[in-house]
Amino acid sequence: MTTVTCAIIQSPRGILAVQRSAHMHLPYTWEFPGGKIEPGETEEACLIREIREELNIDITLEQRLTPVEHHYDHISIILIPFLARYVGGTLKLHEHQAHRWLKKEEMGEMDWAAADVGVVREVVGIDRCR
Repeated sequence: MTTVTCAIIQSPRGILAVQRSAHMHLPYTWEFPGGKIEPGETEEACLIREIREELNIDITLEQRLTPVEHHYDHISIILIPFLARYVGGTLKLHEHQAHRWLKKEEMGEMDWAAADVGVVREVVGIDRCR
């Protein structure tokens, strides 16, 4: 079981979603940005590091949400989501192919990576995701 963190980054523009690129597993699906926890790293330190590396921005973490366990064909993960706030930096994608700032009512229409669906449901309070 691999432990992965993700950030639900909020700003006045909305909530940030990023689209996986063609060369990534689950290509073209949308997800909340984050990554794998390194040995000896806390969940919080991992997420702040990953967001800087992947997106070139700084965030503050506000609240840990309910972890999601998901089993893909090639890997099983525990996804640990955090509500976060954008605090600075110019967003630049280093791994993903696109990003969108979404309103909550738009989130259910996105093609989310399967592990992120549970996070979307908790954040938005919806019963259905595409």
